[in-house]
Amino acid sequence: MSQAPHRVVVTGLGAVTPIGNDVASYEVALRQSANGVAPITLFDASAHACRFAAEVKDFDPATYIGRKEAKRWDRFCQFGVAAAKQAVADAGLRISEANAHRVGILIGSGVGGLLVVETYAHVLKEKGPDRVSPFTVPMMIPNMATGLTAIALGAKGPSNTTSTACAAGSNAIGDAFRLIQLGLADAMVCGGAESAITPLGVAGFASAKALSFRNDSPATASRPFDAERDGFVIGEGSGILVLESLEQARGRDARIYGELVGYGMTCDAYHITAPSPGGVGGAEAMRLALRDAELEPEQVDYINAHGTSTPANDRNETNAIKACLGEAAARRTAVSSTKSMTGHLLGGSGGIEAVAAILAINGGFAPPTINYSNPDPDCDLDYVPNEAREMKVGTVLSNSFGFGGHNVCLAFSALR
Repeated sequence: MSQAPHRVVVTGLGAVTPIGNDVASYEVALRQSANGVAPITLFDASAHACRFAAEVKDFDPATYIGRKEAKRWDRFCQFGVAAAKQAVADAGLRISEANAHRVGILIGSGVGGLLVVETYAHVLKEKGPDRVSPFTVPMMIPNMATGLTAIALGAKGPSNTTSTACAAGSNAIGDAFRLIQLGLADAMVCGGAESAITPLGVAGFASAKALSFRNDSPATASRPFDAERDGFVIGEGSGILVLESLEQARGRDARIYGELVGYGMTCDAYHITAPSPGGVGGAEAMRLALRDAELEPEQVDYINAHGTSTPANDRNETNAIKACLGEAAARRTAVSSTKSMTGHLLGGSGGIEAVAAILAINGGFAPPTINYSNPDPDCDLDYVPNEAREMKVGTVLSNSFGFGGHNVCLAFSALR
């Protein structure tokens, strides 16, 4: 860079989650240890090995988009546009012809329109090619949440979609951060959106032995870092941030929630689904984020962990945190997994977890890891068990790790 990078701040938040369909509801739910996991209602799951998930409840897309459009759009696009409209309204950001080319959209999705694919594959087989909808391809591709959000908002600046599995939402936020730092945009609407609670999605993850199979007790199935964890619970939804350059935010007297100060990403280059032993790749992503932010390990107050509730991930992430921060700092740092409440939103998880990180800074609390009752000797950090903790939170790391070995860490701080 020929000049100092622009500082990047968070001015707007939007969320559609299994425990709240707006940011205010989501924060209350995080503070109250809410549980979004229940038997599946989106389809008949009676023949499936896993029959529960963390669904978004009581969501009416017509609140944000027309009913005609809603019928055509995949659910992940509905969530993404809804959360983006919330975030832009929260930021008080006006997009006009005068600034449209300086406002961009970057929304990640790991799977895209999976329900559209399933629906029209069935139509093709049962009714023939002439009955396949012309909207099939436009509505199944992962970039469509970005595209539809740009159309809805009139944003004509940098536009992209990350599709790095469960790291997609965090990659989207990190890449948006870089665009503003470089002066290529003044504001970015960014995050993740996902809706993969479909027959194929659930069956595929179950076949890979990635899901929990606690059908007799769905509410206790998502239990990150607990010794009896047996797999993740699939969730859905969207979390969106409005990022702006500090100069623009101050120039329009915007409310500033906090600052995005660091972004690190690595690849394990090890296995298509399993993390590298010891959490080496995750540790390096965290180190890079801290270096980018010019922060020392001792300055980290809270880590929103990837914390999927799978045996290998939670053990490796614990090792990664200790390797990055050092044993002493790691044991002093509050660590929790909000996936215990929301389930795992795949590519949408980084978005809602970034929102949780900002809420922690502004609200002075660490969200809990619920269903934590049996300590695992291999997972021996402070996981904020079962109840939210009131505490001063100045700096947060938010981790996201995805199939394919993708590791991402975002560092947020109170405005310094």
